[in-house]
Amino acid sequence: MTTTTLIKKNTYIDSVSLMSVSTKANALPGVQQAFTAMGTPMNKEVLEGLGLLTEDIEAATPGDLMLIAITDDGVDTDEVMGQIQELLVRKPRGDEDEEITYRTIKGAAGARKDANLAVISVNGAFAANQAHAALDAGLSVMMFSDNVTIEDELALKRKAHDKGLLMMGPDCGTAILGGVGLCFANEVRRGRIGIVGASGTGSQEMSVRIHAFGGGISHLIGTGGRDLSEAIGGIMMLDGIAALDADPGTDVLVVVSKPPARSVASKVIDALAASAKPAVVCFLGAPQDLLDEAEGKGVKAFNRTKPAAITALEASGVDTSTMNLHPLNWPLIEEVRGKLNDEQRYIRGIFAGGTLCDEAMFLAMEDFTDVYSNLRSGEFHLEAGEKSKAHTFLDFGSDEFTNGKPHPMIDPSNRIGRFLEEAADPTTGVIVLDFVLGYGANPDPVGVMLPAIKQAKEQAAAEGRHLEVLAFVLGTESDPQDFDSQVNQLTDAGVTWASSSTNTGLLAREFVKKGNN
Repeated sequence: MTTTTLIKKNTYIDSVSLMSVSTKANALPGVQQAFTAMGTPMNKEVLEGLGLLTEDIEAATPGDLMLIAITDDGVDTDEVMGQIQELLVRKPRGDEDEEITYRTIKGAAGARKDANLAVISVNGAFAANQAHAALDAGLSVMMFSDNVTIEDELALKRKAHDKGLLMMGPDCGTAILGGVGLCFANEVRRGRIGIVGASGTGSQEMSVRIHAFGGGISHLIGTGGRDLSEAIGGIMMLDGIAALDADPGTDVLVVVSKPPARSVASKVIDALAASAKPAVVCFLGAPQDLLDEAEGKGVKAFNRTKPAAITALEASGVDTSTMNLHPLNWPLIEEVRGKLNDEQRYIRGIFAGGTLCDEAMFLAMEDFTDVYSNLRSGEFHLEAGEKSKAHTFLDFGSDEFTNGKPHPMIDPSNRIGRFLEEAADPTTGVIVLDFVLGYGANPDPVGVMLPAIKQAKEQAAAEGRHLEVLAFVLGTESDPQDFDSQVNQLTDAGVTWASSSTNTGLLAREFVKKGNN
């Protein structure tokens, strides 16, 4: 095994591109592991924890690009580094004579008078300045970057609000504007249901469920995960609702979010109630009294994504009475329960999507008290490297898992080690996996995990126990990964397929119920 390091001085590449490059670099022949990252203190700290910190890396600045490759013995490291550097070269699209590079947002906005949106994906230390420049140039902003201070976020959103512009983010991963998907997005039909989402995969799931049941999306406006905190006060959420309320192409308003601050939730409910358009809100994990507050003001309210999507469809005029809306398969539940022995009591969720993880976790919490997660705080919080306890739900897209690594929606392989660990645990009743399709996601997420799934199932069978793997594929038939092929790969390997995020959580919960649980 050989470790090779190359520092490219004053070479900035955005985080989205670097995640894609890392995925491709890790697939090169002879490469055991590859890292492509900017020389930020956080990235260097990650490399130090992996035992890869060298003098060159330590001396790198945030504007320097770090390339590290761990290769098999005998591999030509110069050739490997050359191949990685080739992956960094952006090639012009076939329909363009040449690619024009602008050095500043101001320059780009001046040259492209028709532009009205800037997508920002730079290191968080620089993202706020770039967003200010975009807003000052009259551009709405979608900020994919994270690690932006709450103070900067508040200042940006106040400026955007005053200018009548959108400020989506920071840490906004999903949007669909005028039928164009941005960053992580699925191919869904156009329609008359508008979504404002403070959760990326939650917004994707809502749009995909609406598509699957015959509806369509006018626009999907992301806000970033902190928008509904007390500190931000829902500025972007309220502006997004106002934009869709004024949009003649939107007939129904939908809001989806992880648990919001209570005072901010009330503001959102009031804004929806003030609209003449039918409104649906999905606050995942929300207490019943918050749902009752919304219902009392004429807003349909849910703490699960699937019923919220169905209600939005019905409000838009879609007749769902004759549809197969994929209710729970109780014969399957009884069959799985019969295969699990008394020791197999626990759910182990290993998720790429944070909202998908949240929904399954909240559904488990309705029936079980011993539910642990890296998304929870207090006594039920689980650190990234900590061994699972009882029912465990892990969001592998959280910062503690992605520092120095691609997001699992881009490279699902970072879940393999944890999957095999859970599969070997005799107390595991069901392992839950999600696979997110669409633009920006891995071209074959199921294929990456499939060898590990087959290996784990064979090992469990050799030990005389059943290993139940439950999988959810978030996507549509029009996504580039081929939805049917992804599902068929899973079912051919003996994996149980769930048809929605909500059904995934409900099935997992029911599979492991014992006795009076």
